[in-house]
Amino acid sequence: MTNDNVTLRNKELALRGFREFAAGNIEVLRTLLHDDFLEHSPGNPSGKDAFIDFIAQAPVAGSALELARVIADDDYVVMHYRMVPPDGEPDLAVVDIWRMVDGKIVEHWDVVQPVPDPAEVPHGMF
Repeated sequence: MTNDNVTLRNKELALRGFREFAAGNIEVLRTLLHDDFLEHSPGNPSGKDAFIDFIAQAPVAGSALELARVIADDDYVVMHYRMVPPDGEPDLAVVDIWRMVDGKIVEHWDVVQPVPDPAEVPHGMF
């Protein structure tokens, strides 16, 4: 497979997974994550089953996710989105970085920050 084909396949897999997860299907992660999945975010566990169990209880599982952009390059897919918690907590801006190998997510990094008041970001967060 050429690099362009790998990039496109990884982007499509990540988008499908994001859409299904955002619609409430946490189990889609079982088809996407590698068994030896590595997590780089503090406090989040590595390993497919441990990570899925953790995410199922995390705020992201019950939040509305509004995808702003997707950037893909070879084995990496980056997703930038707004997370709107159901409990009235402040919205969060999230950037997830996924490394994929042979159609499975093998590593994850993220950056999360509260969405500031629009007056603080005159050009917008998204």
